[in-house]
Amino acid sequence: MDGSTDHAGHGDRTDHGTPGPSAEVAPHEPPSTPVNEGNGHPADAPSPGAPRPARPEEAEAAAKAAQEAPAAQTVRAPDGSEATDKGEQARNGRHARVRAAAAPESAAAPEPAADPTDVWDDGLIARRVNETDAAAAAEQVSVLEARKPGAQPVTPLAYDGPLRSRLDALRELVGLSRTRLDSRTLAEAGRVLDEAAARRKLSGQHTVVAIAGATGSGKSQLFNALAGVAHSETGVRRPTTAAPIACSWSDGAATLIDRLGIPGRLRRRPMLSAENDQLRGLVLIDLPDHDSAAVEHREHVDRILRLVDAVIWVVDPEKYADAVLHERYLRPLAGHAEVMFVVLNQVDRLPGEAAHQVLDDLRRLLDEDGVALGEYGESGAVVLALSALTGDGIGDLREALGQFVSERGAAARRIAADVDAAADRLRPVYATGRRIGLSEDAREEFAARLADAVGATAAGEAAERAWLRNANRACGTPWMRLWRWCQGRNDPITGRLPVSPPVDEEATARQRVEQAVRTVSDRASAGLPTPWAQAVREAAVRGSQGLSETLDELAARAGTPAGRPPRPGWWPVAVLAQAAMTLLQIVGGLWLLGQIVGVVTPNLVVPVLLMVSGIVGGPLVEWGCRMAARGPARRYGLEAERRLREAAAGCGRARVLDPVAAELLRYREVREQYGRVTRAGATVG
Repeated sequence: MDGSTDHAGHGDRTDHGTPGPSAEVAPHEPPSTPVNEGNGHPADAPSPGAPRPARPEEAEAAAKAAQEAPAAQTVRAPDGSEATDKGEQARNGRHARVRAAAAPESAAAPEPAADPTDVWDDGLIARRVNETDAAAAAEQVSVLEARKPGAQPVTPLAYDGPLRSRLDALRELVGLSRTRLDSRTLAEAGRVLDEAAARRKLSGQHTVVAIAGATGSGKSQLFNALAGVAHSETGVRRPTTAAPIACSWSDGAATLIDRLGIPGRLRRRPMLSAENDQLRGLVLIDLPDHDSAAVEHREHVDRILRLVDAVIWVVDPEKYADAVLHERYLRPLAGHAEVMFVVLNQVDRLPGEAAHQVLDDLRRLLDEDGVALGEYGESGAVVLALSALTGDGIGDLREALGQFVSERGAAARRIAADVDAAADRLRPVYATGRRIGLSEDAREEFAARLADAVGATAAGEAAERAWLRNANRACGTPWMRLWRWCQGRNDPITGRLPVSPPVDEEATARQRVEQAVRTVSDRASAGLPTPWAQAVREAAVRGSQGLSETLDELAARAGTPAGRPPRPGWWPVAVLAQAAMTLLQIVGGLWLLGQIVGVVTPNLVVPVLLMVSGIVGGPLVEWGCRMAARGPARRYGLEAERRLREAAAGCGRARVLDPVAAELLRYREVREQYGRVTRAGATVG
């Protein structure tokens, strides 16, 4: 048997686990065949190590099989995808032909065992070839299993009520915040919502677990040990794993692996054994090194770590305290401890109690990173020590993984941890440690500042003076009104024309309005997170534009009412009394004039009394009316001031306070939604 024939048989035995005869083995020759002298071989037979010429019937059968075989055969991967790898198809076809040729010869005499010295073995190259053939065999088995009739339908993942409520609250929170927060702040929350929706549509009966670690930590060895087959390449070359490899323990995981972007040629199935039955539902991913020198390798790791349900972190005694691992991965993912395994590999290299000491130090580092440890019945990360090379501790990890996968809760716990992480990132823009809002004192102070800016107090005083002047005109003596009229005619012309307010006074009023708006916005935004405080201030500034001009118009309309001030009911009596006093003066004067002329009988007492009564009574009536008019005038001035204050407050409320209150209400809504997001609790329903 030549070297190539021996290698083909070795590959077949490696793939299927049982030796089989070669497809090119011929029946034994009869003993009458001539033998060459000196070497003991037949005369027409080749010397050992030389290729044996094929018989005519064997060559004809091989040519016929080659013509009937298709050029490219489509192979369905274990997860349901299709692959057309010609090299794997060629190996599959070769194994099939080997088995077909071996079947009819089973009744013949068995082939003599090959000499171990004749088997081709070239170290690492041979191991890689054997591993490649083993992977092809495992994939062949997975194809047969994937095509079994009566496959169970894939059940999509279902979240329970608390987790659905938290996701709905996070979705509402993002929707309410889009106009107030930039897209970078909401990017992580949006990603979590998208991943939660995508994961919910996929299988809930599978758990996707990634094996991650640094260069040389033994990830691929652990992957092969769990699968029972050398699927992932191992060796001294760094980096060894260039692309993620998936291994599914049951059918129906195709869409999950598609989501990870792993092609069909990198999908495998484990060896069928009783130990692997407890891992049914597991989808194991072997990742490249997270500290690889190749950038694309690190990108693979970061991308897939965001999508898997759980992670097995593999560390070794030399690099378990690596700062890159702890600062870039373990510390940021501390909230994902419930879906995390931390495995100390290569403990066979540690003598005596050194393994326990390193494991204790690893637990200390994890505790400093904030990673909760699943010890003493508490939930948290599982920490184990093992050796993927010797198999020590693999059973403990397989048992822990089996229980973890059988719970079917990893996907929901991962989504809940992602929601917690997104909420922690959003805490600075939503949480506040103090009461927010505008108090009544702040509102009243703002209205008072606007009233002072429009001169509400001065307008009330002016209205009071106008009411008193009107009362004096109505109840004063005719002689006093005549004198005031004459005095008014003699005043300078500028005293009778309305004078516009100075420019400095208008500027001062505008500054008062701006100061009032600035003060109320600062009070309303006090204690708010920066984005919402900025939104409150911007709303106040937008409302203050044109506020000064609007207040001036309101002051002109509401400060001084049109027409004369209203007259009280006693004014007609006062007017009649003043007219009577004037009439007494006129009658007394005419009476005295008649006595002087001689028309009337002389009698000085009566006319003098009449004149004195009119002269004294007129001012007394005017003084009494002025005293009586103080109360109504004051009330009239206060009413004018109140109207102007209410007008200014209404304008300020509509243009400034209402927009500010709307922003505060929006913040209260988002803070309420944020409170719903931070509420814990999620399992698979």
